[in-house]
Amino acid sequence: MPDGAPPATLERRGTTALITLNRPDALNAVNSEVSAAVGAALEEFAADPDLRVAVVTGAGRAFCAGMDLKEAAAGRDVLDPRHPEWGFAGLVRHPLDKPLIAAVNGPALGGGAEIVLACDLVVADENATIGQPEVRHGLFPAAGGVLRLQQRVPRNIALEIALTGAPLDAATAARWGLVNRVAPAGKSVDVALELAEQVAAGAPLALRAVKHLMTYGENADEARAWAENDRVWQEISASHDALEGPRAFTEKRAPRWTGR
Repeated sequence: MPDGAPPATLERRGTTALITLNRPDALNAVNSEVSAAVGAALEEFAADPDLRVAVVTGAGRAFCAGMDLKEAAAGRDVLDPRHPEWGFAGLVRHPLDKPLIAAVNGPALGGGAEIVLACDLVVADENATIGQPEVRHGLFPAAGGVLRLQQRVPRNIALEIALTGAPLDAATAARWGLVNRVAPAGKSVDVALELAEQVAAGAPLALRAVKHLMTYGENADEARAWAENDRVWQEISASHDALEGPRAFTEKRAPRWTGR
């Protein structure tokens, strides 16, 4: 990272926030400065009603090489000291009710893979790799890797990934459902921004409801999940946007969402 360059950036692309990890010389390995900068970018994204979707990517030839092992070896924490509750990279435990898309432009290893798993959708360059090599370094994927991976792929595949530490290529990751779309080399951000635009065409409250209920349903029994589903339905169906959608369809025009 050049002197004075921010460790992460946020660019506005219409209704999409493009958040970029910006330590290319270190393959975007995460230290406390990166965690603080990404966490702050996510807070800015969450607070701006004009931003509906965020795309997370890495500068240079890597998405993220994981935790900065030099910092770890020196005994320095890589979390944001002001917001350790946001977890690794200021992202993996950061509560967000808007969709996140990972644009995996290169290797996503260790904590980098856990950033990917913390996102809702994933686009990967055809030459990208995703892996969890922690066991080879005396560690385990503790930033959500063990917990989330088995929710994305079959359990035996999740175990193989985490136990061997061997990375997956993009095509294999897509075959197992870890990646939504494989992009030509160097195009993952472009494809992710196109996907974000498609997502952002939906009503903001409805998008948040989908994300909330998907997450809620992972950990709730069926009765509780249905009860929460019905509660959210009552809330959404009484919104301005729930009236605007059918009205726009009837009038053959694009809906004008207000998020209310």
